[in-house]
Amino acid sequence: MQITRSSVDTQTGPADWFTGDVYIDAVAAPAGTSTTAAASVHFTPGARTAWHTHPHGQTIFVTEGVGRCQREGGPIEEIRPGDRVFFEPGENHWHGAAPNRFMVHIAIQQADESGSPVTWGEHVTDAQYRG
Repeated sequence: MQITRSSVDTQTGPADWFTGDVYIDAVAAPAGTSTTAAASVHFTPGARTAWHTHPHGQTIFVTEGVGRCQREGGPIEEIRPGDRVFFEPGENHWHGAAPNRFMVHIAIQQADESGSPVTWGEHVTDAQYRG
């Protein structure tokens, strides 16, 4: 058993990956043979990820607020606490907060053989975000 005390500072989401203010707290990091990581991601109103994919897919679990998510070519979906979204491996998608609400989710993904859990794309435009 390993207990990690809250010793890691909250990270600011990089502008290359996010639009708006986003804050990230590590929940789980790969250890030993595991390649799975998890983070609690806090989105301010209107903040969102850029388009991105995950080699082994991604699960997000909403814990607070109201959010939005979309897979490329699909409709924008509203997500709320208790909702779980699985994005298929290689599925281009984005997720973030609703325009006037904060949103927090736990993001869980697995890295590929090279150690990469995500491939980032273009930013989601305001027009795409509004639908």
